[in-house]
Amino acid sequence: MEEGVAKKLFGTDGVRGYANEYPMTPEIALALGRAAGRVFCNKRHGDHRVVIGKDTRLSCYMFESALISGLCSMGVNTLMVGPLPTPGVAFITRAYRADAGIMISASHNQYMDNGIKFFSSEGFKLSDEMEHDIAKLVFKNDFADSLPDSDKIGKNSKVVDAYGRYIEFVKATLPRGFMLKDMKVVLDCANGATYTVAPLIFQELDAEVYVYSDKPDGLNINDKCGALHSGVVQKGVIEHRADVGIAFDGDGDRVIMVDENAQVVDGDTILAICANEMKNNNKLRNNTLVATVMSNFGLVKSMEALGIKLITSQVGDRYVIKEMLNHDSNLGGEQSGHVIFMDYNTTGDGLVSALQVLRIMMETGSKLSDLAAIVRKYPQVLVNVEVSSKPDIDSIPVLKAKIAEVEKALRGDGRVLVRYSGTERICRVMIEGKNQGEIEYMAEAIVEVVKKEIGG
Repeated sequence: MEEGVAKKLFGTDGVRGYANEYPMTPEIALALGRAAGRVFCNKRHGDHRVVIGKDTRLSCYMFESALISGLCSMGVNTLMVGPLPTPGVAFITRAYRADAGIMISASHNQYMDNGIKFFSSEGFKLSDEMEHDIAKLVFKNDFADSLPDSDKIGKNSKVVDAYGRYIEFVKATLPRGFMLKDMKVVLDCANGATYTVAPLIFQELDAEVYVYSDKPDGLNINDKCGALHSGVVQKGVIEHRADVGIAFDGDGDRVIMVDENAQVVDGDTILAICANEMKNNNKLRNNTLVATVMSNFGLVKSMEALGIKLITSQVGDRYVIKEMLNHDSNLGGEQSGHVIFMDYNTTGDGLVSALQVLRIMMETGSKLSDLAAIVRKYPQVLVNVEVSSKPDIDSIPVLKAKIAEVEKALRGDGRVLVRYSGTERICRVMIEGKNQGEIEYMAEAIVEVVKKEIGG
Protein backbone atom coordinates (compact mmCIF):
# COMPACT_ATOMS: atom_id res chain seq x y z
CA MET A 1 0.00 0.00 0.00
CA GLU A 2 1.37 3.41 -0.95
CA GLU A 3 2.72 5.47 1.90
CA GLY A 4 0.47 8.45 1.11
CA VAL A 5 -2.64 6.27 1.20
CA ALA A 6 -1.68 4.78 4.57
CA LYS A 7 -1.23 8.21 6.09
CA LYS A 8 -4.81 9.16 5.19
CA LEU A 9 -6.17 6.96 7.96
CA PHE A 10 -4.75 9.14 10.74
CA GLY A 11 -5.49 12.84 11.06
CA THR A 12 -3.91 15.31 13.47
CA ASP A 13 -5.51 13.53 16.43
CA GLY A 14 -5.90 9.85 15.61
CA VAL A 15 -8.55 8.29 13.39
CA ARG A 16 -11.78 10.26 13.28
CA GLY A 17 -15.02 10.40 11.34
CA TYR A 18 -18.75 9.86 11.27
CA ALA A 19 -19.69 6.73 13.26
CA ASN A 20 -20.56 3.76 11.03
CA GLU A 21 -18.98 5.40 7.98
CA TYR A 22 -15.40 4.92 6.80
CA PRO A 23 -13.00 5.12 8.55
CA MET A 24 -15.03 4.86 11.76
CA THR A 25 -16.48 1.40 11.20
CA PRO A 26 -16.29 -1.74 13.36
CA GLU A 27 -14.23 -3.42 10.65
CA ILE A 28 -11.58 -0.68 10.73
CA ALA A 29 -11.63 -0.66 14.55
CA LEU A 30 -11.04 -4.43 14.57
CA ALA A 31 -8.15 -4.04 12.13
CA LEU A 32 -6.76 -1.14 14.18
CA GLY A 33 -6.80 -3.34 17.27
CA ARG A 34 -4.97 -6.10 15.47
CA ALA A 35 -2.47 -3.72 13.87
CA ALA A 36 -1.78 -1.96 17.16
CA GLY A 37 -1.36 -5.32 18.87
CA ARG A 38 1.21 -6.39 16.31
CA VAL A 39 3.14 -3.10 16.43
CA PHE A 40 3.23 -2.92 20.23
CA CYS A 41 3.96 -6.64 20.69
CA ASN A 42 6.99 -6.33 18.45
CA LYS A 43 8.47 -3.74 20.81
CA ARG A 44 9.19 -6.14 23.68
CA HIS A 45 8.80 -9.74 24.82
CA GLY A 46 6.52 -11.07 27.55
CA ASP A 47 2.89 -10.36 28.36
CA HIS A 48 1.25 -7.39 26.71
CA ARG A 49 -1.62 -5.17 27.80
CA VAL A 50 -3.40 -2.14 26.44
CA VAL A 51 -5.67 0.27 28.33
CA ILE A 52 -8.93 1.24 26.60
CA GLY A 53 -11.01 4.25 27.64
CA LYS A 54 -13.91 6.10 26.07
CA ASP A 55 -16.19 9.08 26.41
CA THR A 56 -20.01 8.90 26.54
CA ARG A 57 -20.96 8.57 22.85
CA LEU A 58 -23.39 5.83 21.95
CA SER A 59 -21.01 4.45 19.32
CA CYS A 60 -18.22 3.98 21.88
CA TYR A 61 -19.64 0.58 22.87
CA MET A 62 -19.30 -0.64 19.27
CA PHE A 63 -15.72 0.53 18.86
CA GLU A 64 -14.68 -0.63 22.31
CA SER A 65 -15.84 -4.19 21.55
CA ALA A 66 -14.15 -4.21 18.13
CA LEU A 67 -10.84 -2.92 19.48
CA ILE A 68 -10.87 -5.44 22.32
CA SER A 69 -11.56 -8.26 19.84
CA GLY A 70 -8.71 -7.16 17.60
CA LEU A 71 -6.20 -6.79 20.42
CA CYS A 72 -7.14 -10.04 22.17
CA SER A 73 -6.88 -11.92 18.86
CA MET A 74 -3.23 -10.83 18.75
CA GLY A 75 -2.51 -12.12 22.25
CA VAL A 76 -2.84 -8.74 23.99
CA ASN A 77 -4.70 -8.39 27.29
CA THR A 78 -7.02 -5.39 27.44
CA LEU A 79 -7.90 -3.23 30.44
CA MET A 80 -11.21 -1.33 30.21
CA VAL A 81 -11.52 1.86 32.24
CA GLY A 82 -14.97 2.91 30.97
CA PRO A 83 -15.90 6.57 30.48
CA LEU A 84 -12.81 8.50 31.62
CA PRO A 85 -11.19 11.74 30.42
CA THR A 86 -8.45 11.34 27.81
CA PRO A 87 -5.76 12.49 30.29
CA GLY A 88 -7.06 9.84 32.69
CA VAL A 89 -6.42 7.16 30.08
CA ALA A 90 -2.87 8.48 29.59
CA PHE A 91 -2.35 8.35 33.36
CA ILE A 92 -3.75 4.82 33.78
CA THR A 93 -1.59 3.65 30.85
CA ARG A 94 1.52 4.79 32.71
CA ALA A 95 0.29 3.58 36.09
CA TYR A 96 -0.37 0.05 34.80
CA ARG A 97 2.90 -0.05 32.85
CA ALA A 98 0.80 -0.90 29.79
CA ASP A 99 2.22 -1.18 26.29
CA ALA A 100 -0.24 1.43 25.05
CA GLY A 101 -3.46 3.27 25.75
CA ILE A 102 -6.43 3.85 23.45
CA MET A 103 -9.06 6.57 23.85
CA ILE A 104 -12.34 6.33 21.93
CA SER A 105 -13.56 9.90 21.50
CA ALA A 106 -14.14 12.69 19.00
CA SER A 107 -13.27 15.30 21.63
CA HIS A 108 -15.43 18.43 21.19
CA ASN A 109 -17.52 17.06 18.30
CA GLN A 110 -21.12 15.92 18.69
CA TYR A 111 -22.25 12.33 19.19
CA MET A 112 -22.45 11.33 15.51
CA ASP A 113 -18.66 11.64 15.19
CA ASN A 114 -16.16 9.43 16.94
CA GLY A 115 -12.45 8.79 16.95
CA ILE A 116 -9.70 6.45 18.09
CA LYS A 117 -6.42 7.81 19.39
CA PHE A 118 -3.44 5.96 20.76
CA PHE A 119 -0.98 6.63 23.57
CA SER A 120 2.46 5.13 23.96
CA SER A 121 3.52 3.34 27.14
CA GLU A 122 4.84 6.72 28.37
CA GLY A 123 1.42 8.32 27.89
CA PHE A 124 2.36 10.39 24.82
CA LYS A 125 0.44 10.40 21.57
CA LEU A 126 2.08 8.23 18.95
CA SER A 127 4.69 9.52 16.54
CA ASP A 128 3.81 9.94 12.87
CA GLU A 129 6.08 6.99 12.12
CA MET A 130 4.27 4.60 14.47
CA GLU A 131 0.86 5.74 13.20
CA HIS A 132 2.09 5.06 9.70
CA ASP A 133 3.19 1.54 10.65
CA ILE A 134 -0.25 0.84 12.12
CA ALA A 135 -2.05 2.32 9.09
CA LYS A 136 -0.08 0.16 6.64
CA LEU A 137 -1.08 -2.97 8.55
CA VAL A 138 -4.74 -1.87 8.60
CA PHE A 139 -4.83 -1.38 4.84
CA LYS A 140 -3.03 -4.66 4.21
CA ASN A 141 -5.40 -6.37 6.69
CA ASP A 142 -3.56 -9.70 6.66
CA PHE A 143 -2.62 -10.89 10.12
CA ALA A 144 -2.57 -14.65 9.48
CA ASP A 145 1.15 -14.95 10.15
CA SER A 146 0.86 -13.06 13.48
CA LEU A 147 -2.10 -14.77 15.17
CA PRO A 148 -1.15 -16.65 18.36
CA ASP A 149 -2.19 -20.17 19.27
CA SER A 150 -5.59 -20.58 20.91
CA ASP A 151 -4.09 -20.78 24.41
CA LYS A 152 -2.23 -17.48 23.91
CA ILE A 153 -5.26 -15.33 23.02
CA GLY A 154 -5.56 -12.23 25.21
CA LYS A 155 -8.25 -11.64 27.82
CA ASN A 156 -10.24 -8.58 28.75
CA SER A 157 -10.74 -7.20 32.26
CA LYS A 158 -12.06 -4.02 33.85
CA VAL A 159 -10.03 -1.56 35.91
CA VAL A 160 -12.53 -1.17 38.73
CA ASP A 161 -10.70 1.64 40.52
CA ALA A 162 -9.85 3.80 37.47
CA TYR A 163 -12.08 6.70 38.56
CA GLY A 164 -10.65 6.78 42.07
CA ARG A 165 -7.05 6.52 40.91
CA TYR A 166 -7.46 9.36 38.43
CA ILE A 167 -9.26 11.54 40.99
CA GLU A 168 -6.40 11.10 43.46
CA PHE A 169 -3.86 11.80 40.73
CA VAL A 170 -5.57 15.09 39.83
CA LYS A 171 -5.86 16.20 43.45
CA ALA A 172 -2.19 15.35 44.01
CA THR A 173 -1.20 18.11 41.57
CA LEU A 174 -2.17 20.57 44.33
CA PRO A 175 -0.09 21.26 47.45
CA ARG A 176 -0.75 18.96 50.38
CA GLY A 177 -3.67 20.23 52.45
CA PHE A 178 -4.86 22.66 49.78
CA MET A 179 -8.65 23.13 49.80
CA LEU A 180 -11.21 25.20 47.92
CA LYS A 181 -13.31 26.06 50.96
CA ASP A 182 -15.69 29.02 50.47
CA MET A 183 -15.15 29.03 46.70
CA LYS A 184 -18.27 28.82 44.51
CA VAL A 185 -17.58 26.83 41.35
CA VAL A 186 -19.86 26.18 38.37
CA LEU A 187 -18.99 23.12 36.26
CA ASP A 188 -20.16 22.25 32.74
CA CYS A 189 -19.21 18.63 32.04
CA ALA A 190 -20.42 18.66 28.41
CA ASN A 191 -22.35 15.43 29.09
CA GLY A 192 -18.99 13.84 28.45
CA ALA A 193 -16.17 11.94 30.10
CA THR A 194 -15.78 14.30 33.08
CA TYR A 195 -19.38 13.91 34.26
CA THR A 196 -18.45 11.57 37.13
CA VAL A 197 -14.93 12.58 38.15
CA ALA A 198 -15.11 16.39 37.89
CA PRO A 199 -17.91 17.00 40.44
CA LEU A 200 -16.29 14.56 42.88
CA ILE A 201 -12.90 16.27 42.67
CA PHE A 202 -14.28 19.72 43.43
CA GLN A 203 -16.61 18.42 46.14
CA GLU A 204 -13.77 16.53 47.83
CA LEU A 205 -11.77 19.77 47.81
CA ASP A 206 -14.65 21.38 49.75
CA ALA A 207 -15.80 23.80 47.04
CA GLU A 208 -19.44 24.81 46.71
CA VAL A 209 -20.20 23.14 43.39
CA TYR A 210 -23.01 23.68 40.88
CA VAL A 211 -22.96 21.11 38.09
CA TYR A 212 -24.43 21.33 34.58
CA SER A 213 -24.45 18.92 31.64
CA ASP A 214 -23.64 15.85 33.76
CA LYS A 215 -26.35 13.46 32.51
CA PRO A 216 -25.05 11.84 29.33
CA ASP A 217 -27.46 9.72 27.31
CA GLY A 218 -25.10 8.78 24.48
CA LEU A 219 -26.47 11.47 22.18
CA ASN A 220 -26.13 14.75 24.10
CA ILE A 221 -22.35 15.01 24.42
CA ASN A 222 -21.19 18.56 23.52
CA ASP A 223 -24.78 19.41 22.55
CA LYS A 224 -24.95 23.18 23.12
CA CYS A 225 -22.79 22.72 26.21
CA GLY A 226 -19.16 22.34 27.20
CA ALA A 227 -16.02 24.24 26.26
CA LEU A 228 -17.31 25.27 22.82
CA HIS A 229 -20.59 26.62 24.20
CA SER A 230 -19.68 28.87 27.12
CA GLY A 231 -23.22 30.21 27.52
CA VAL A 232 -24.20 27.42 29.92
CA VAL A 233 -21.42 28.09 32.40
CA GLN A 234 -21.70 31.88 31.96
CA LYS A 235 -25.38 31.74 32.88
CA GLY A 236 -24.55 29.49 35.83
CA VAL A 237 -21.96 31.92 37.19
CA ILE A 238 -24.47 34.77 37.09
CA GLU A 239 -27.30 32.71 38.57
CA HIS A 240 -25.23 31.39 41.50
CA ARG A 241 -23.00 34.47 41.89
CA ALA A 242 -20.08 32.10 41.60
CA ASP A 243 -16.38 32.89 41.80
CA VAL A 244 -15.55 30.93 38.68
CA GLY A 245 -17.04 28.79 35.93
CA ILE A 246 -15.31 25.81 34.33
CA ALA A 247 -16.38 24.16 31.06
CA PHE A 248 -14.79 20.95 29.76
CA ASP A 249 -15.07 19.39 26.32
CA GLY A 250 -16.41 15.89 25.68
CA ASP A 251 -13.22 14.03 26.54
CA GLY A 252 -11.97 16.40 29.23
CA ASP A 253 -8.59 17.30 27.75
CA ARG A 254 -9.46 20.97 27.28
CA VAL A 255 -11.02 23.60 29.50
CA ILE A 256 -12.47 27.08 29.13
CA MET A 257 -13.00 29.18 32.26
CA VAL A 258 -15.35 32.04 33.10
CA ASP A 259 -14.56 34.79 35.62
CA GLU A 260 -16.88 36.18 38.29
CA ASN A 261 -18.29 38.65 35.73
CA ALA A 262 -19.12 35.78 33.33
CA GLN A 263 -16.32 36.81 30.95
CA VAL A 264 -14.64 33.95 29.09
CA VAL A 265 -11.02 33.13 29.92
CA ASP A 266 -9.62 30.99 27.10
CA GLY A 267 -6.54 28.81 26.77
CA ASP A 268 -4.23 31.69 25.84
CA THR A 269 -5.09 33.56 29.01
CA ILE A 270 -4.84 30.42 31.16
CA LEU A 271 -1.36 29.87 29.73
CA ALA A 272 -0.32 33.44 30.51
CA ILE A 273 -1.64 33.27 34.09
CA CYS A 274 0.17 30.01 34.77
CA ALA A 275 3.39 30.98 32.96
CA ASN A 276 3.64 34.18 34.99
CA GLU A 277 3.07 32.37 38.30
CA MET A 278 5.51 29.59 37.42
CA LYS A 279 8.18 32.09 36.39
CA ASN A 280 7.75 34.05 39.63
CA ASN A 281 8.28 30.82 41.58
CA ASN A 282 11.20 29.60 39.44
CA LYS A 283 9.14 26.66 38.13
CA LEU A 284 8.92 27.61 34.44
CA ARG A 285 11.55 25.38 32.91
CA ASN A 286 13.98 27.26 30.66
CA ASN A 287 11.71 30.30 31.05
CA THR A 288 9.84 29.00 28.00
CA LEU A 289 6.18 28.71 27.04
CA VAL A 290 4.98 26.80 23.96
CA ALA A 291 1.81 27.90 22.14
CA THR A 292 0.53 27.55 18.56
CA VAL A 293 0.57 29.86 15.58
CA MET A 294 -3.15 30.48 16.23
CA SER A 295 -2.62 31.99 19.68
CA ASN A 296 -3.75 35.59 19.99
CA PHE A 297 -1.12 38.29 19.46
CA GLY A 298 -2.01 39.54 22.92
CA LEU A 299 -0.33 36.43 24.36
CA VAL A 300 2.80 37.22 22.36
CA LYS A 301 2.93 40.77 23.72
CA SER A 302 2.19 39.57 27.25
CA MET A 303 5.09 37.12 27.18
CA GLU A 304 7.39 39.80 25.79
CA ALA A 305 6.46 42.10 28.67
CA LEU A 306 7.09 39.34 31.22
CA GLY A 307 10.41 38.34 29.69
CA ILE A 308 9.20 34.82 28.91
CA LYS A 309 10.39 33.08 25.75
CA LEU A 310 7.48 32.01 23.53
CA ILE A 311 7.89 29.11 21.10
CA THR A 312 5.15 28.51 18.53
CA SER A 313 4.13 25.19 17.00
CA GLN A 314 1.67 23.92 14.42
CA VAL A 315 -1.97 23.73 15.51
CA GLY A 316 -2.67 20.55 17.49
CA ASP A 317 -1.68 19.55 21.01
CA ARG A 318 0.58 16.76 19.72
CA TYR A 319 2.69 19.41 17.96
CA VAL A 320 2.71 21.56 21.09
CA ILE A 321 4.03 18.59 23.07
CA LYS A 322 6.65 17.88 20.42
CA GLU A 323 8.01 21.44 20.76
CA MET A 324 7.82 21.22 24.55
CA LEU A 325 10.03 18.14 24.45
CA ASN A 326 12.38 19.74 21.91
CA HIS A 327 12.83 22.85 24.08
CA ASP A 328 12.60 21.14 27.48
CA SER A 329 9.55 23.21 28.44
CA ASN A 330 7.03 22.16 31.08
CA LEU A 331 4.13 24.41 30.02
CA GLY A 332 2.38 24.68 26.68
CA GLY A 333 -1.03 24.69 25.07
CA GLU A 334 -3.58 26.10 22.69
CA GLN A 335 -6.12 28.91 22.64
CA SER A 336 -8.83 26.23 22.48
CA GLY A 337 -8.07 25.20 26.07
CA HIS A 338 -5.61 22.33 25.69
CA VAL A 339 -3.07 23.13 28.39
CA ILE A 340 -0.20 20.74 29.08
CA PHE A 341 1.57 20.79 32.43
CA MET A 342 4.40 18.39 31.68
CA ASP A 343 5.27 18.17 35.38
CA TYR A 344 1.94 16.42 35.92
CA ASN A 345 0.65 14.78 32.73
CA THR A 346 1.69 13.96 29.17
CA THR A 347 -1.34 15.45 27.45
CA GLY A 348 -3.82 18.29 27.91
CA ASP A 349 -5.78 17.86 31.14
CA GLY A 350 -8.76 20.15 31.68
CA LEU A 351 -9.12 19.26 35.37
CA VAL A 352 -5.46 19.81 36.21
CA SER A 353 -5.46 23.10 34.29
CA ALA A 354 -8.55 24.41 36.09
CA LEU A 355 -7.17 23.47 39.51
CA GLN A 356 -3.87 25.23 38.84
CA VAL A 357 -5.72 28.45 38.05
CA LEU A 358 -7.88 28.09 41.18
CA ARG A 359 -4.76 27.50 43.25
CA ILE A 360 -3.24 30.73 41.93
CA MET A 361 -6.48 32.58 42.72
CA MET A 362 -6.50 31.25 46.29
CA GLU A 363 -2.79 31.77 46.97
CA THR A 364 -2.74 35.33 45.62
CA GLY A 365 -6.19 36.32 46.89
CA SER A 366 -7.07 37.41 43.35
CA LYS A 367 -10.27 37.24 41.36
CA LEU A 368 -10.00 35.49 38.02
CA SER A 369 -10.76 38.76 36.24
CA ASP A 370 -7.71 40.33 37.90
CA LEU A 371 -5.46 37.48 36.81
CA ALA A 372 -6.89 37.49 33.29
CA ALA A 373 -5.93 41.14 32.83
CA ILE A 374 -2.39 39.93 32.15
CA VAL A 375 -3.42 39.45 28.50
CA ARG A 376 -4.98 42.20 26.42
CA LYS A 377 -6.57 40.41 23.48
CA TYR A 378 -6.09 41.89 20.03
CA PRO A 379 -9.06 42.09 17.66
CA GLN A 380 -9.00 39.22 15.18
CA VAL A 381 -10.42 38.52 11.75
CA LEU A 382 -10.52 34.96 10.41
CA VAL A 383 -11.79 34.20 6.89
CA ASN A 384 -11.98 30.71 5.37
CA VAL A 385 -11.56 30.62 1.59
CA GLU A 386 -12.36 27.54 -0.48
CA VAL A 387 -9.43 26.70 -2.77
CA SER A 388 -8.88 24.40 -5.74
CA SER A 389 -5.37 23.36 -4.65
CA LYS A 390 -2.87 23.87 -1.85
CA PRO A 391 0.45 25.09 -3.28
CA ASP A 392 3.05 26.41 -0.87
CA ILE A 393 2.06 29.97 0.10
CA ASP A 394 5.57 31.23 -0.63
CA SER A 395 5.33 29.80 -4.17
CA ILE A 396 2.56 32.29 -5.05
CA PRO A 397 4.45 35.60 -5.65
CA VAL A 398 1.39 37.88 -5.69
CA LEU A 399 0.05 36.41 -2.43
CA LYS A 400 3.46 36.48 -0.77
CA ALA A 401 3.84 40.15 -1.72
CA LYS A 402 0.37 41.07 -0.41
CA ILE A 403 1.07 39.36 2.93
CA ALA A 404 4.38 41.25 3.23
CA GLU A 405 2.58 44.52 2.44
CA VAL A 406 0.01 43.95 5.19
CA GLU A 407 2.67 42.90 7.70
CA LYS A 408 4.54 46.14 7.00
CA ALA A 409 1.34 48.15 7.48
CA LEU A 410 0.79 46.54 10.91
CA ARG A 411 4.17 47.95 11.99
CA GLY A 412 4.91 45.06 14.35
CA ASP A 413 1.72 45.59 16.35
CA GLY A 414 -0.25 42.71 14.91
CA ARG A 415 0.28 39.70 12.73
CA VAL A 416 -0.84 37.87 9.61
CA LEU A 417 -1.30 34.12 9.33
CA VAL A 418 -2.26 32.45 6.06
CA ARG A 419 -2.44 28.66 6.24
CA TYR A 420 -4.32 25.72 4.80
CA SER A 421 -6.73 23.50 6.68
CA GLY A 422 -5.27 20.07 7.37
CA THR A 423 -8.47 18.26 6.39
CA GLU A 424 -10.35 20.51 3.94
CA ARG A 425 -9.63 22.46 0.77
CA ILE A 426 -9.69 25.69 2.68
CA CYS A 427 -7.18 28.49 3.10
CA ARG A 428 -7.48 30.33 6.41
CA VAL A 429 -6.65 34.03 6.42
CA MET A 430 -6.20 35.43 9.92
CA ILE A 431 -5.15 38.94 10.88
CA GLU A 432 -4.80 40.46 14.35
CA GLY A 433 -4.21 44.12 15.09
CA LYS A 434 -5.32 47.05 17.21
CA ASN A 435 -8.04 48.38 14.91
CA GLN A 436 -10.94 46.09 13.94
CA GLY A 437 -11.93 48.06 10.84
CA GLU A 438 -8.34 48.23 9.62
CA ILE A 439 -7.70 44.49 9.93
CA GLU A 440 -11.02 43.65 8.25
CA TYR A 441 -9.93 45.74 5.26
CA MET A 442 -6.50 44.06 5.24
CA ALA A 443 -8.01 40.58 5.49
CA GLU A 444 -10.33 41.25 2.54
CA ALA A 445 -7.36 42.38 0.46
CA ILE A 446 -5.53 39.10 1.10
CA VAL A 447 -8.70 37.05 0.58
CA GLU A 448 -9.20 38.60 -2.87
CA VAL A 449 -5.68 37.54 -3.88
CA VAL A 450 -6.26 34.00 -2.60
CA LYS A 451 -9.52 33.73 -4.55
CA LYS A 452 -7.89 35.03 -7.73
CA GLU A 453 -4.84 32.78 -7.55
CA ILE A 454 -6.16 29.49 -6.14
CA GLY A 455 -9.85 30.03 -5.37
CA GLY A 456 -12.24 27.11 -5.69
